[in-house]
Amino acid sequence: MDSVDRVGQVDDGVAVAAALAGDESVFAGLAERYRRELQVHCYRMLASFEDAEDLTQETFLRAWRGRETFSGRSTFRAWLYRIATNACLDFLDRNPRRPQPYRSPSHSGTDPVERPYEIPWLQPYPDALLEPVAPRQGEPDAVAVARETIELAFLVAIQHLPPRQRAVLILRDVLGWPAEQVATVLEMSVAAVKSALQRARPTLRERLPGRRLEWATSSEPTQDERALLHRYMAAMESADTHALAGLLSEDVRLTMPPLPMWFAGRDAITAFAAEVFDPGSPVYHGDWRLVPVHANRRPAAAKYNRRPGETTYRAQSLDVLRIEAGEVLEITTFGPALFPAFALPEALD
Repeated sequence: MDSVDRVGQVDDGVAVAAALAGDESVFAGLAERYRRELQVHCYRMLASFEDAEDLTQETFLRAWRGRETFSGRSTFRAWLYRIATNACLDFLDRNPRRPQPYRSPSHSGTDPVERPYEIPWLQPYPDALLEPVAPRQGEPDAVAVARETIELAFLVAIQHLPPRQRAVLILRDVLGWPAEQVATVLEMSVAAVKSALQRARPTLRERLPGRRLEWATSSEPTQDERALLHRYMAAMESADTHALAGLLSEDVRLTMPPLPMWFAGRDAITAFAAEVFDPGSPVYHGDWRLVPVHANRRPAAAKYNRRPGETTYRAQSLDVLRIEAGEVLEITTFGPALFPAFALPEALD
């Protein structure tokens, strides 16, 4: 019987008491219930999937080592959130991160009036790991992991906030915790929490895409968005720059974190694609095969490339699309390092 099964067969209060008394197996089972939502919480704080995994594990280690600090005045879950939040704040103290406008010029030939911000630590999050967590008695927001704002536009915007403001906004506006509880978690006064939130909200809205009227919870991709994704995949696989151009908005933007390369505008992106598709070009990549996936509640495609003379398509990149009004407004291209997190193979025959 594993630790989760053991916890499921005893009353929560009894399980917590046993865990705090030193039963490592029961403690692990209690903590494991909240792994996914804690990982999403850390991901939102850090915008990095790999760092979120590490900080979630760090949270469990800190919790076990400091289990005697659990006083019972809050739920076990809230106590874990407190530890996770402070672990992320400690990480950001050690590894300061601040978005900066791209220093390199756009490959479009002419730069837009305002350059996008470079966030080299940004990584995608697999939708498969956002499955709902069953709500538990006394924890009405336990399903927050399924409805949280998770799209890249929000992640990019929130990175502009100082870490403590970021934590306040996530706990208050995303998880819906009362100011008194947030104050306890962050060891701040209620007045300081309210002040931080008042400063964070305008900054966040200023940094969100101009076409977004609000930053509220995103939904799963619509049927139209899925159809556009398949047209995008078909255009890439057939090396059809004309078809690709028909899917892109005039002011579409392409970024490739952590690379400093970026493109602004339909013409720039299709010109780059034409070079990649051209067998006579020095940047010719060969043939492409794409697999539909979903990341950050947005349509995405895993791209595999078969080089000339080879028979295998190898993992190349993952494109996450932001679609507005039936057009691709933004493409964020990531490397293949996180393919295993999306249950994607390294190669296709």
